[in-house]
Amino acid sequence: MVAVALVGAHFAGCAGIGHKTIVRDRFDYVSAISVSWKRQTLLNLLKTRYLDAPVFLDVASVINQYAVEHEVGLGVSGDFYNRDNPSFVSPEIGAKGRFTDRPTITYNPLMGENYARSVLKPIPNAAILLLTEAGYPIDYVLRICVQTINGIDNRMSGGLAARDADPEFFKLLSLLRHIQAMEAIFMRAKSVDGKQTLSVLFRPPDEAYSAELEMVRQFLGLDPNASEFRVVSGSLNKNNREIAILSRSMLQIFSFYGSFIDVPESHVSQGRVVATVKDNLATAAGFPPPIQVHNGTSKPDDAFVAAPYRDHWFWIDDRDIHSKRMFFFLMILFSFTERGVSGQSAPILTVPTT
Repeated sequence: MVAVALVGAHFAGCAGIGHKTIVRDRFDYVSAISVSWKRQTLLNLLKTRYLDAPVFLDVASVINQYAVEHEVGLGVSGDFYNRDNPSFVSPEIGAKGRFTDRPTITYNPLMGENYARSVLKPIPNAAILLLTEAGYPIDYVLRICVQTINGIDNRMSGGLAARDADPEFFKLLSLLRHIQAMEAIFMRAKSVDGKQTLSVLFRPPDEAYSAELEMVRQFLGLDPNASEFRVVSGSLNKNNREIAILSRSMLQIFSFYGSFIDVPESHVSQGRVVATVKDNLATAAGFPPPIQVHNGTSKPDDAFVAAPYRDHWFWIDDRDIHSKRMFFFLMILFSFTERGVSGQSAPILTVPTT
């Protein structure tokens, strides 16, 4: 006859790992999302360069679930009624455990009405003025975000309607940058009859910038005796107390950036993409290309951001401070101008990963 004695200990559930994962997971996910965001931005610049449709897929949420289970068993067995060998026992020890790491990542494609609003709709003038008021150089903000100011045209990118900027455009930008450096230009929003209006104000001139301010007024056809001018949307102003700004959409801005990307000569000769056109007017006025993207057949070793496209690698060198700064501004600008719809439906695609 066999007698069995069993002592068991069972532990199930979380074993205090929750707080320990924050330092690792939070920064690992932040790093991964940052790298993918930069790569997606560069890839969409390449798509617009090759007249392909850009696609935006946001990481809407990341939910990570952990579970740790332990089970330990201890038992002994023996024939305690055997008088010849009463001390005979057979120990039995068992243990098992399970660890589960189950992240769920939700993606939100930008499409439909949201795509039109965020990508195709021109940037609001209020956003442009806010950027300059926040300290961003007004010449770079206007060069990137604005197509026309009071009938003075910026460079138009794209294969169907490409054209150079008016010679006065870059002269105007340089003058405005000097006036901004003298802290003599301000932006103001106010409500008139229940509607918000935007204005540009010039500080009363002194000898340091009076000549530049007078030239700005002449370029824009403004009242030489006024110091405050209403900002309206459009290509031409109705009177000399208005500044009409025709802003660009994010798609136009992506095309503008993409037009400066150098592409392989083989792609040009095969008719897959048009050759890069140099912006001689901007260069002569002291404005370098907004971005420099290299290309090659192998993955680069020291890149700020790199993306494969059409059997080639394209990248921004990590030592190219100017391109990195302008690339960062593009990413911030896109986030700044995203305008979602209230009551937006839940994200479309949820992917559990193991």
